[in-house]
Amino acid sequence: MKTMTTALTAGVLALAPLSAFADSHADSSDPIVIPIHNWSSQIVMSNVVGQILETQGAIVEYVTTDSQAVYESVRLGDVAMELEVWEGAFGASFRAAMEKGGIVDVGDHNAVTREDWWYPMWTKDACPGLPSWEALNDCAALFATPETGDKGRYLDGPVDWLKHGQERVESLDMDFVVVNAGSAAALWAELGAAEAEKKPIVVFNWTPNFAEAVWPGEFVEFPTWEDGCDTDPSVGPNPDALFDCGNPATGYLKKAAWDGMEDKWPAAFATLEAVSFTNPQIAEMAKLVDIDELEPKEAAEVWLEANPGVWETWVK
Repeated sequence: MKTMTTALTAGVLALAPLSAFADSHADSSDPIVIPIHNWSSQIVMSNVVGQILETQGAIVEYVTTDSQAVYESVRLGDVAMELEVWEGAFGASFRAAMEKGGIVDVGDHNAVTREDWWYPMWTKDACPGLPSWEALNDCAALFATPETGDKGRYLDGPVDWLKHGQERVESLDMDFVVVNAGSAAALWAELGAAEAEKKPIVVFNWTPNFAEAVWPGEFVEFPTWEDGCDTDPSVGPNPDALFDCGNPATGYLKKAAWDGMEDKWPAAFATLEAVSFTNPQIAEMAKLVDIDELEPKEAAEVWLEANPGVWETWVK
């Protein structure tokens, strides 16, 4: 009996660490908060990943968050992750949060990004020196409107995207006035209206994005991006100004997370590490909302149903 008791006790003691390990590594039942911004691919991607996490038993909540301030929200743990860290748009905010601590780089998507001034091809017919920025500036009068007088109009993204269009114009002494669109939808509406008359237009655009399939076009080629162009005036052609370079032509698209996420939701964090979208996949997600006019939740469901071979590998 003593031998059996000793063996049973040893067995229980041997199992105890495994039980403790399992309990300490189970995902918390607290909601995983995912931020939502104001462009379609990010909204649909957030719903796609949220629905994937729900298949693993997670509780997911979505909260509308400023696309620059979100990195502070991630760092403080107010939201769990950010799924689209665009190098050109949000690299500075992301790096600043990383320096403070509390946020981790969860790796890159397969997608390659670019964000900059862009025009549809009918614009090049009117200004054949494009895509050179100097040629664009020489053609500035083609883009003039009543609100810009004799200067060209450049339609930038929403103010909170912080695209630094005004700084670019000033640093390169361009004959353009920067006008901010209220939303991504406003950009597409302007392009559609210009297409009807084949009116020259230059707007902020990005890739991956459904628009490249609808309106073939090109990015304006500014002085090549160099690290420090946004922080050091000596970098770039104007030694007295920042933002005198184009944005990175082959930018990253990263994922970020609160540094407590891995301990609190280890299974969800492992899935987040595995998540990686390509340019065509992201463009398709945006198309489901911007062209097919689905609600983001429905668009995510459609995408997941059409792509089980992609996302099921992330869960496994």
